Amino acid sequence: MKLVLEILLAAILHPIAVILMWLDLAGREDLSTTQKIIWAVVGLVWGIGPVLYILVGDGTLW
Repeated sequence: MKLVLEILLAAILHPIAVILMWLDLAGREDLSTTQKIIWAVVGLVWGIGPVLYILVGDGTLW
């Protein structure tokens, strides 16, 4: 049950964090368009990291 709860928390909270990051990137004027695109892609890919850590790396959130 704990594993299911951890996966659900990661699946719900991390997409929200990625969306907030994208909103912040859109408003930043100190980054070029290329830098913004790179950060947007990296944030999206890294957003699945915690779920993979829990499933594959035998990790736990608490």
